[in-house]
Amino acid sequence: MSSMVKFDLSSVEAETGAPPPERLISGNPRFRTWNIEQTEGGLYSGVWEATPGKWRIVYDEWEYFHILTGHSIVTEEEGEPVHLTAGDSMILRPGFKGTWEVVETTRKDYVIRL
Repeated sequence: MSSMVKFDLSSVEAETGAPPPERLISGNPRFRTWNIEQTEGGLYSGVWEATPGKWRIVYDEWEYFHILTGHSIVTEEEGEPVHLTAGDSMILRPGFKGTWEVVETTRKDYVIRL
């Protein structure tokens, strides 16, 4: 088995989803997620895409992500909005609470650690 994994979306079927109704603030966002790697130790990596809308987010996990395309706004409770576009990266730590708003369909790659 190789110790390298290429982010090749053509070899992975996308999972689809949406924010839970109780977290939805506006719009009708839809998600597609391509999980490239999942380990028994709780490490996940892949690509996530969302269509426009706004919802509440709560993080119990640690996540690093890099925006590939689109425009989103992430706002921490009692914080200032952070606009994210292609090329931007961010870490959200456990305990983060706020909102995610997709202004223009957004695609990011991510690494999540539970």
